[in-house]
Amino acid sequence: MRIIAGTARGRKIFSVSKNLPVKPISDRIKQSVFDIIRPRITGAYMLDLFAGTGNVSLEALSRGAAKTVMVDREPACIKNMHRNLVHLGFEDRANVLRGDVLKPLDWLLAYSNNEGYDLIFMGPPYRDINNKMLSFSQPALHNVAQAKLLAKNGIIILQTHKTEAFEVPESLEIYRVEKYGDTLVHFLRAASTEK
Repeated sequence: MRIIAGTARGRKIFSVSKNLPVKPISDRIKQSVFDIIRPRITGAYMLDLFAGTGNVSLEALSRGAAKTVMVDREPACIKNMHRNLVHLGFEDRANVLRGDVLKPLDWLLAYSNNEGYDLIFMGPPYRDINNKMLSFSQPALHNVAQAKLLAKNGIIILQTHKTEAFEVPESLEIYRVEKYGDTLVHFLRAASTEK
């Protein structure tokens, strides 16, 4: 894994053990997502849920995001994210936090200066270590909506397996979906009041 663009372009990102249910975003999907959100990155506050290796946050920092907050529940992922931040010199612009995205997330608002996040990326694992399909998107979206973590005019980027069904909270709406093989990337924003 490497940083694709920005100040750390071409620099290596350290991964975690293959024994963990962590599947980093592919370079193809990462490049496409960052092409889509390019105008929003500079100066953005970003929240990265199910952060894993921190790949997406590191790319955002390289491209000019002001700050990222990276959340995962695996201690090995937390340790690896710290390693990557130090390696790339981004440790002063990031918080790495251990937490369960499937539990209430109100505590994360304080890390955005209580203003919410301009970008929220969610790449929940599709399968567990026994290859059983997981369905984390709906509870994670619900928790983000409940905690009001999205800044005004902010967006959520949700990566799912193409077979995973989920309901979108009433306060949010999907405005764009991109397909990459078995992966769908959904772009969400605050629901329009004109319905």
